[in-house]
Amino acid sequence: MSSALARPPIPEPSVSRLSVSASSSALLAGTVVVLLAAPLAFGAVQPWAIFSLESCAAALFIAWGLLQWNHQEIKVEWHPLYAPMLAFAALVALQWITGSTAYRHITYSLLLLYASFGMLVFVATQNLKRSSQARSLAKIICGYGLVVASFSLLQGIAPNGKLYWIWPLEQGGLIYGPYVNHNHYAGLMEMLVPFPLVLALSRHTEGNRKLVVAGIGALMAGTIFLSGSRGGMLAFAAEMIVLAILLRKRGDWKQHVALGLFLAVVIGFLIWLGGNKLSHRMASIESETRQELTGGVRVTIDRDCLRMLRERPFLGWGLGTFPVVYPQFRSFYTSFFVNQAHNDYLQLLVETGIPGFAIAIWFLFLTFRRARAKLKNWTDTVNGTLTVAALLGCGGILIHSFLDFNLQIPANAALFYVLCAVAAAAPFPESQRRRVRRHNLILEPKPRHIES
Repeated sequence: MSSALARPPIPEPSVSRLSVSASSSALLAGTVVVLLAAPLAFGAVQPWAIFSLESCAAALFIAWGLLQWNHQEIKVEWHPLYAPMLAFAALVALQWITGSTAYRHITYSLLLLYASFGMLVFVATQNLKRSSQARSLAKIICGYGLVVASFSLLQGIAPNGKLYWIWPLEQGGLIYGPYVNHNHYAGLMEMLVPFPLVLALSRHTEGNRKLVVAGIGALMAGTIFLSGSRGGMLAFAAEMIVLAILLRKRGDWKQHVALGLFLAVVIGFLIWLGGNKLSHRMASIESETRQELTGGVRVTIDRDCLRMLRERPFLGWGLGTFPVVYPQFRSFYTSFFVNQAHNDYLQLLVETGIPGFAIAIWFLFLTFRRARAKLKNWTDTVNGTLTVAALLGCGGILIHSFLDFNLQIPANAALFYVLCAVAAAAPFPESQRRRVRRHNLILEPKPRHIES
């Protein structure tokens, strides 16, 4: 009887497997460090920051290749988003090779930058394989969001017109946090704030930890409004609506109450710190939106973009060439340099034509379709929790992209593409510890009550 109940020995992993696992975790950690360091470098918009981002991405990719070579095996796990990414790279390469781009050097530079995005996505998807890594990633994002939001809040309370209170602006801007443009800070927080919020609503935090994580989320969400970004406010509101719909499908009234309390805390936080400045900013949204729709600058730029598209609908004007080509199509006078279209979708159409836009739709379709398969019982599983957080973050910045150019900021774009890849990834296997625990529970005999 005792032999039947004996636990089978669990084989110890070999040294080589342990080394591969450690190396894989190190590569994943390096990728996360690059993604989270890029926003701190002013969004990685300066030449030195772009070079650093590209160099780090290339170094991680080479390190992955050397690791595979060292173990005498090149093993690539296919990801569904690789196909549209390769198609987009081929399209931009065609623009550069054929000379259809209006400025070959800019297109070549952007091709290298997008290649670095692809390498970060590749290294992340090849090494993010375990649920324990996913839980660690969510915790790191929560801690990072707390630090960045706290710094941004302090800088907003005591500003001096300089980044980090040290570096003066060269061409003006509206500083918030590490960004020259407050809209781009809001874009970063739109992608990060779902992580603490979804984690607080899931089964993976309990007791006081839920309150701590929810408090971090409330602080991060509050800074979106305090930054004054109208697009950020709209994107966050859309994220909360989608989250409420997902909770409604779950049918757990306690989670609805928790979400309501979270929003109440955010509102209280904003009333406490925002004051009249925030109320005036929010009150002006309707009037400024009406002004834009009846002939504002953004709408005029949108119309000019459609004229540009009609000139070159197939291959576009070349990736990154919008600021070079736009002056000859500009229909209004301004002393300012219009460097972006303030609408990522129209700018993509202008620069890459209908084929580039179709590839982007393909990319997003695969992301949302693959993510949808993991939404069942999302509050109970690591796969579902991480997928919902990543999906909400991507959806928020996609809404903001109708009004701004967050995806032209290298730091935000890199994080967006990696989050899309995480959302579309195959489900993670259950951790070894949980499998062993469940195995032991099955083998252990159930206690029997002996009748006297």
